[in-house]
Amino acid sequence: MPVVTMSGNIASGAREVGLLVARELGVDFVDQQLMVHAAQRCGVTVGSMAERDERRASFKERMSGLFRTFLERSAASGADPLSGATGLEVILSSSYAEMADDEPQVSDKLYLDTMTSIITELADTGAIVLLGRGSQMILKDVPTALHVLCIAPQKLRGYRLAERDGMGLDAAVKRTAESDRARNAFYRKFWKVDLEDPRLYDLTIDTSRLSFEAAAEVVAAASRTKAAAPVGV
Repeated sequence: MPVVTMSGNIASGAREVGLLVARELGVDFVDQQLMVHAAQRCGVTVGSMAERDERRASFKERMSGLFRTFLERSAASGADPLSGATGLEVILSSSYAEMADDEPQVSDKLYLDTMTSIITELADTGAIVLLGRGSQMILKDVPTALHVLCIAPQKLRGYRLAERDGMGLDAAVKRTAESDRARNAFYRKFWKVDLEDPRLYDLTIDTSRLSFEAAAEVVAAASRTKAAAPVGV
């Protein structure tokens, strides 16, 4: 079964294409769940793990949005938001982490070792699409894994981000630049590589030239082919 890693800077389409690929292949798509698993293993909050994460800004924003949505839905349904709903403890711990003075810190080595262990275990299932977190580096020697990079011009990524998050274009373009710097620093720090080095990938897809749907079809087809007859094996 296919294993696919999806990489790319913010608003490049990596997440959107990855979700469609997972649906096409009938496998799981894993993004922020990695942070939850890693936090549980290390005995710290999600917020603590997010401090080391390549997608830390957008991750925290999504978690905050998820918490707000959860409370709104609970209020609308008349349910008690503290009555043990699935995943609530994780959401709460992420929020409370901001207020904790004695929050344990996650070292770079612990972060990398934990992510490597979790991603390797997930890949061993042989049927998964993974977004970021260095998965293309961690699984670079797995012959059946397909590694995909999504790219797009910064201006287009700014438009996408502005539309997605309801923000001004100038602020969105600024955020893409800040995110790019942070993510490039993450890969240089942990793996001494350039995120957009084409040698790290089997496929590089410009999502300004292909729709997300068309890109997903290409990735799914390539993944099936490589899983069936991996190169060099």
